[in-house]
Amino acid sequence: MKKIKVAVIGCGAIANSAHIPAYLESAKAEIKYFCDIIPERADKAVDRYDCGKAVYDYREILDDKELDAVSVCTPNDMHGVISIDFMRHGKDVLCEKPAARILKEALEMQKVSKETGRILSIGVCNRYSNAVNHIKRLIEDGVLGEVHHVHASFRAHRSIPGIGGDFTKKSTAGGGALIDWGVHYLDLIIYCCNEPTPLTASGNAFCKLGKNIKEYAYKSMWSENTADFDGVYDVDDSVTGIVRTKGPVISFIGAWAQNIGVDETYIDFMGDKGGIRLEYGGSFKLYSFSDGMLLETQPDFKSNPIHKDEVIDFVNSVIKGERNRNDIDNAIITSKIMQAIYDSSDANREVEIV
Repeated sequence: MKKIKVAVIGCGAIANSAHIPAYLESAKAEIKYFCDIIPERADKAVDRYDCGKAVYDYREILDDKELDAVSVCTPNDMHGVISIDFMRHGKDVLCEKPAARILKEALEMQKVSKETGRILSIGVCNRYSNAVNHIKRLIEDGVLGEVHHVHASFRAHRSIPGIGGDFTKKSTAGGGALIDWGVHYLDLIIYCCNEPTPLTASGNAFCKLGKNIKEYAYKSMWSENTADFDGVYDVDDSVTGIVRTKGPVISFIGAWAQNIGVDETYIDFMGDKGGIRLEYGGSFKLYSFSDGMLLETQPDFKSNPIHKDEVIDFVNSVIKGERNRNDIDNAIITSKIMQAIYDSSDANREVEIV
């Protein structure tokens, strides 16, 4: 069986923890290139995984006719640029979340995907979670009745990642807690509720706890090696909002950093026949009633490696030439919601989502 040849563009944390191991485990894919603008990262990947060739400028491999697909694992500001370049050169793309910094960039990615006929999948990996798919089926089967409200909490004490670096620079990342963490929660909700059309949004995004970088106190920091205490912090460290859709109302409260020392990461699906609380990244409980009894059910099922399953499905999609559940068309819904929340916060009013 002929293997598809792939390139990994950006050899940082998400590439090494998710994309690369999944490609290496696949019997249907072969990594031909590791690319990073920091040469040591690309070189290290070649040595570590004993395959592929190191390149330092992705444009060198755009015209490689053997190359079938790429994973884009760069900072957010390059998602659109790199994805579009490869699609226009006949390659399928798996781009890490979020699709782009702003809606306009995501829409351009969608447009080029349509024009070129290339697959463009966005890395919202929760769509591959067994727990999430069980919830989706329960909703579809009417177990919850009408799901009228979904509430999400993605809150941590003081967990700003890589403060002062790419994560906290709006020109690079596009946003903070909402675009980094909230994108997963919102997409998960949209997926489970059958991709409802969003109508309006109202929200506030706060840039408070990390503004004075040198005095920011924390216990631990994801991506601490990318921190720059002389750098920039101009993104949201907390956010709250409400979104009206043609399906349920979605409300949420999120924080990279809050002065409450309790992490709360869950999603509540509330229907008129039952409800579900999903512990993010874990299991869930189903609350219902029957014959005058209130029931609480703790399902028992196998968990699964969602990043691996996402990449493997992308490989299969490339081979078949078919789009999958992570298609850019679905990701655009979440991009529209996030853009509307930021616009609402800037304007201090509710905004319509077109």
